[in-house]
Amino acid sequence: MNTLDQRTALEQAARKRIKESHALDGDVGRLAHFYREWASSYELDVGRDGYCGPMIVAELAGTVQTAYLASERTATAILDAGCGTGLVGVELERLGFRLIDGIDLSEEMAEQARKTRAYRHVRGDVDLNGPLSGYSTASYDITVCCGVFTLGHIRPDALRELARVTRPNGFIIASTRKSYAETTSFGDEVRRLQDTGVLVTAQCLNDGKYIAEEGAHYWVFQVTDKANAPMKEQQ
Repeated sequence: MNTLDQRTALEQAARKRIKESHALDGDVGRLAHFYREWASSYELDVGRDGYCGPMIVAELAGTVQTAYLASERTATAILDAGCGTGLVGVELERLGFRLIDGIDLSEEMAEQARKTRAYRHVRGDVDLNGPLSGYSTASYDITVCCGVFTLGHIRPDALRELARVTRPNGFIIASTRKSYAETTSFGDEVRRLQDTGVLVTAQCLNDGKYIAEEGAHYWVFQVTDKANAPMKEQQ
């Protein structure tokens, strides 16, 4: 097999694994097992498929901090929700952020993120489809979520809990694969949270670059005081 054929075969294998992850239906056990096996080769696979989402999300966080937040980057607290192996954290650190925490369902992926040394703290075994019970309300200036609102992973209603842990007037920056946005109720969830005053859509960049075979939408939400209020007060 020549070099070109070898590269093509590797790219095809990488895309196959990525697509397999989209068929896991958000099942915690299956997702944890899948990423346990994938952790060591994940970055090679997504790199072969031109994954640029982490860079775009980090750049948006940098723009938001410069435009809207009083704190310097070194003092801006960020939660990387679904941090994986730390690709977003590395980009955030490159931009001057230092107070970065990461959470991920996979302990093996989280361990890879720790090795980057870009994070203040990384915690594995965190299911983003449930309450983030270990994280206080209004803890972070910015919450980023890249590559997680994708088929087979987390539900749209996970956005509400990301808002809870974000400070009033802070921001959530999230990517949604086009296929996810088109086939789930993510848009409906955004409208519901806007109607109840939990968040405001500051920007949505549609059809941006993401990975070779598919683009993504990049959302910038500003969180309101109501995100931290008891649920009965939002009704």
